Amino acid sequence: MPTIKRFEDLEVWTEARNLNLKLFHLFSQHPNFVFRDQLLRATLSIMNNISEGFERSSDKEFKLFLNYAKGSSGEVRNMLYIALDLKYINQPSFDELYSTSITISSKLSKLISYLK
Repeated sequence: MPTIKRFEDLEVWTEARNLNLKLFHLFSQHPNFVFRDQLLRATLSIMNNISEGFERSSDKEFKLFLNYAKGSSGEVRNMLYIALDLKYINQPSFDELYSTSITISSKLSKLISYLK
């Protein structure tokens, strides 16, 4: 396992960053401001909590922020269902984004377990 010296070295942070970019491209001009704002804030929260937790002084705090990030990943998945139901996205887009979010949640869970 490579040595992790910066949060940017974390694969899960990179995947969250990629998900963030995809969602911003899809929804940055969406007319439903309330929906757009909630979804984009949730996806930003994944990245922000991973980075903020990494910069904290203890594994205990890092785990806490990873749990926040995991919760935000669940929020993104919930918002994707709403986007699908309201026909803001099609099924293939939903499937891709949902799968990415599941992967992020799984990696966050593994990192949390590793830190215990």
